[in-house]
Amino acid sequence: MLQPGGELAGGRVPRHFRQLPCAVIPGPWPGRHLAGLPLTVLSRRCLEEEPFVEIVPYPHPALRWKAKPVSQIDAALRSTVREMFDLMYEARGIGLAATQVALPIRLFVVNPTADPDETEEEFVFINPEIVRRNGSSEGEEGCLSLPGLYGPVRRAEVIVVEAFDLKGRPFEMELTDLPGRVVQHENDHLDGILFIDRMAEADRREVNDHVLAFETEFRQAQAEGRWLPDPELERALQELEPG
Repeated sequence: MLQPGGELAGGRVPRHFRQLPCAVIPGPWPGRHLAGLPLTVLSRRCLEEEPFVEIVPYPHPALRWKAKPVSQIDAALRSTVREMFDLMYEARGIGLAATQVALPIRLFVVNPTADPDETEEEFVFINPEIVRRNGSSEGEEGCLSLPGLYGPVRRAEVIVVEAFDLKGRPFEMELTDLPGRVVQHENDHLDGILFIDRMAEADRREVNDHVLAFETEFRQAQAEGRWLPDPELERALQELEPG
């Protein structure tokens, strides 16, 4: 059973980020060179001006990171979940995993309607585990970390998933159709698996140029200082892992 934590005193900055320098916060910070300055000093200046969670693009190392289980649910985590929903809606998505915002924890959010007004369709899956899969069906998928790229992926037709909600309560859901596909897709993210890895070889070849274009763009951004080098991004992910 997960243990709910206390309230976050004094603001919205997630506990994961409070002691890190701004420069290791996931996401580009154009024009900022803030490495080595404590986040407690810079939080108002750099976090109120720009979101403190950002959907990371391929091939950011977080997208290949195997996430660690969440050990505590507190106000910081709940705030992060709300930010993830907001980012997902802004990007017109229906699911978003924590690793897609460079948080190495086993959590994802889903709303199959993509409608922020349909709050009853919002689901948070903490430490999810797919315990049963039946059947097989193929459908088109995309990814907010690979915007504009789509391809056919074969998934289980029916799944049973177990997880915890934001109050630390365990639950179980049997899912099919789009909700089942979304949960399988997001659960893969927590193990560093992307939908392009699930595509048939011939289909994967058809999108290979598009994938390479994402990689070229990201490496260029790193060369220009808009993203940190991979070793620094990986070090930041290690710092953010639950203890």
